Amino acid sequence: MATLYTLDQIRQVVRTMDFSEDIEKGFIAYSNGEVVVPPVGELIFEDPPGDTHIKYGYIKGDDSYVIKIASGFYENVKINLPSGSGLMLVFSQKTGELKTILLDEGYLTNVRTAVAGEIVARYMAPDSVSAIGVFGTGTMARMQVEILKSVTDCKRVIVWGRSETSLKAYKDDMESVGYDVQTTLDSIEVTASCNLIIMTTPATSPLIDVMQIMPGTHFTAIGSDTALKQELDTRIFDLADIVVADSLSQCRERGDIYKALVAGDLKIEKVKELGAAIKTGQRIRQSVEQVTVADLTGVAVQDVQVAKAVSRALDAVSGIQ
Repeated sequence: MATLYTLDQIRQVVRTMDFSEDIEKGFIAYSNGEVVVPPVGELIFEDPPGDTHIKYGYIKGDDSYVIKIASGFYENVKINLPSGSGLMLVFSQKTGELKTILLDEGYLTNVRTAVAGEIVARYMAPDSVSAIGVFGTGTMARMQVEILKSVTDCKRVIVWGRSETSLKAYKDDMESVGYDVQTTLDSIEVTASCNLIIMTTPATSPLIDVMQIMPGTHFTAIGSDTALKQELDTRIFDLADIVVADSLSQCRERGDIYKALVAGDLKIEKVKELGAAIKTGQRIRQSVEQVTVADLTGVAVQDVQVAKAVSRALDAVSGIQ
């Protein structure tokens, strides 16, 4: 019989875990062709607006395979509910038996996404970060900044949001954990002062124009994970010196890279896949002046790696062999 773990139990073990190495190895295995990841299953809702993604896969020769369901319903805040939900199912790759149910309510998706942002920043962010720019004020906008502590000691954050209320809540939360936060409704204030910028919104039209881009800026684009979403002006990809995708196949169909390909502002040959770009351990950024972009649409191998690690940790705590 499968073992079920709740969000509270999951949070307890995750507090003491570091997923960076596991997820980095997962990206490399994916780019090496060692991972089976079918196309993303997707449901798009209009009223109210939302989306549900089904991501699933396995590493060849491993013990487990994982199926993950994660949803985002962006008007839930109006009824005092979190925007994200979901669960992960861990099966035996040997027998097909369901071993573990992780009722994470979308938490592990946020964790593995934050870790991917940390990995990208380690390889692509400027050596000296003047300020961290953030577009969005939700959970991922918080987690992405906090996880960057392993990459930069910069504590200055400039955050863009759509309302003064959400900006104030973000400022209060982040200042309580040691950040110096400036809020703005004007994107130019972010791009003029920040050289590490994180995009975390479900926007469907660009939030940044190519004319705003300063030399030496790195962008990590996380929010745009469907064919309808877009956070960056497509011309930014033409301007960029280096463009990285977590998955070349997915970015042909979704995210900001997809939008740039359709617009004719980017050729797929210019795009490096993350796992291939980091497998030598060498920095991807080569100079201070380079403009770099990483488009992270979320790959099932991240879910596989985080679900396996958390399941093992929970089983150990519970005394399950």
